[in-house]
Amino acid sequence: MSSDSDEYGLPLPESCIIVGFGGVCVDLLATVTCFPVPDSKMRSTQLKVQGGGNAGNALTCAARLGLKPRIIAKVANDIQGRALLEELEVDGVDTSFMVVSKEGTTPFSYIIIDTQKKTRTCIFNPGEYPPMKPEDLHSTNLVSILAGSKVVYFDGRMLDTAIVIAQEAFQQNIPILVDAEKPRKGLDNLLRLTDYIICSKNFPQVWTEASTIPKALVSIMLRLPKLKFVIVTLGKDGCIMLERCVDGISPLEEMDIDSTFESLTKRKDDTITMPTCIASSIMKFKAKGEGCMCGKLYIGTAEKIPPSKLIDTTGAGDAFVGAILCAICANFSPQIMLTFASYVAATNCKALGARSGLPYRTDPYLASFTH
Repeated sequence: MSSDSDEYGLPLPESCIIVGFGGVCVDLLATVTCFPVPDSKMRSTQLKVQGGGNAGNALTCAARLGLKPRIIAKVANDIQGRALLEELEVDGVDTSFMVVSKEGTTPFSYIIIDTQKKTRTCIFNPGEYPPMKPEDLHSTNLVSILAGSKVVYFDGRMLDTAIVIAQEAFQQNIPILVDAEKPRKGLDNLLRLTDYIICSKNFPQVWTEASTIPKALVSIMLRLPKLKFVIVTLGKDGCIMLERCVDGISPLEEMDIDSTFESLTKRKDDTITMPTCIASSIMKFKAKGEGCMCGKLYIGTAEKIPPSKLIDTTGAGDAFVGAILCAICANFSPQIMLTFASYVAATNCKALGARSGLPYRTDPYLASFTH
């Protein structure tokens, strides 16, 4: 660890380069007092134009937390594309490996935020430019992009190109993290190379066809032997994580994964407003029809944000991913990693847009996660 904790809220290792590949776009955010009914007119109470996209948001979060991200993505050579590049650079994201298309238009999203019900609705437009293809990458350039990287992150899109980058990262023994939002053609090939997975609530059961999320996590770990952990994000209900452990303790207690999950859930203290984490002991987890694996189960809670402070949940998942990338580089324990990521995600929900509320490394509260 760096010894500059007096100057910064969050100390990190000296070299913390990461690489991310995925989507960037422009977000057009409008707040309304209630979601409009069809064929009606309504005034917005606030409007913001800001950079978006899973990869762009997650790497912006990582940069503000002190990492040195390099992004691989593609935009069009239009006003929006150039603005995206400038915004990322201002936040400390290295855009020198971005591909700029001479034709077409940059992707954008319309996002409507209902300030009464605290919901957000996204309408995505993919733009009219050629999507990024493996031909956009040059092998010599790819080696230099990955040089010195602590981890490589993928948002689960443009998988033909993602696989090319992941295979090079695999050859260089660089850990890989994938944000798996939903099953896509070619995703399985990427997951086989992956060390860490963060996924949405629905992904585990859809991908494995298991009857419960905990069972699905066991199945994911058994199907992907390279995987070190998988995290499922549950929004206001926090997250669940299953970590692989070395089977060096004998005999280990064999437990049903659902029973362990229920037991941990009962230990949650609903009176605590800040994020917490509860962990099982190391066990051999079994799930009917899925087999057994040696691991540790964690339940992380989300910060309880008062309605008056909850502004917009856009990009909360991306903020969580950015914080996990930081935690991996800082060698945080799983308990600290999950509470840290939940805090960062909650902080981002207290401002409009996916990036406005992202905390900086100088946030004094962040220092508490290193003690």
